[in-house]
Amino acid sequence: MSTAATAAATTARTTAGPTSADPAATGVGPLLREWRQRAGVSQLDLALRADSSARHISFIETGKARPSREMVLRLAEHLDVPVRERNALLVAAGHAPHYPESPFDSPALDVLRLGLDRLLAGYEPYPALVVDGCYRVWAANRGIELMLRGVAPELLAQPLNAMRLTLHPEGLAPRILNFREWRGHLLDQMRRQLALLRSAPLRELYEEVAGYPLPPGGEERAGESSRLALPMIVEHEGRRLSFLSTIATFNTPVDVTVSELALETFLPADPETADFLRHLA
Repeated sequence: MSTAATAAATTARTTAGPTSADPAATGVGPLLREWRQRAGVSQLDLALRADSSARHISFIETGKARPSREMVLRLAEHLDVPVRERNALLVAAGHAPHYPESPFDSPALDVLRLGLDRLLAGYEPYPALVVDGCYRVWAANRGIELMLRGVAPELLAQPLNAMRLTLHPEGLAPRILNFREWRGHLLDQMRRQLALLRSAPLRELYEEVAGYPLPPGGEERAGESSRLALPMIVEHEGRRLSFLSTIATFNTPVDVTVSELALETFLPADPETADFLRHLA
């Protein structure tokens, strides 16, 4: 990878594990009903989309009928269920998981890793990194080094975690000038994920970082001219650097690992930040 810190992060991947404690014990019916209700779809609407009948959907949800593997996948597709949760639905219905979960460093993902490295390098001098569903950092470019200066060494130990790096009082937190705003944005983002995924590791991470004490110091508010999007405003060697964050994910993934990868890029939010980064390059 592009930096020593990133190389340290590419250790064997610890998977997030099942998204429910015991999906097989829960049964597929209650799980499907929960996803349907989240989507705001009636049994009749779902039946029409999945080329089935409302009676059959009702029988599945009440446990009177056991759906086939194909029916589970079809319903999950129409309800836009995340890939990891589709496997959980299959297990709950008594079927084997459909989607593989490849370790990030496996040969099966060689082409994907190469493509991500090229994207990260092409984005320099602006910072960019790749994280998984629990915010473990799997790749980063040299622009991220700018962010990591002054971070406590223990936070740079394997595996790197972007949420810990950002919110820990010995991480980036003391240098983020609008920290309370940015912290609120990140915690809201994690809560939205937890509303979709029964991920125990993500829940534990959320509870950990939400409990970090706030760093001392005032709160700088982003000006109204910046309100196209919330910027992250960082102090760097006496300079005020402002970034807008964008996140890209893969369309139509058929691997659990790939479905949870996200490429986060930091675009300069003002001309001064852009000029400074170009000067460094």
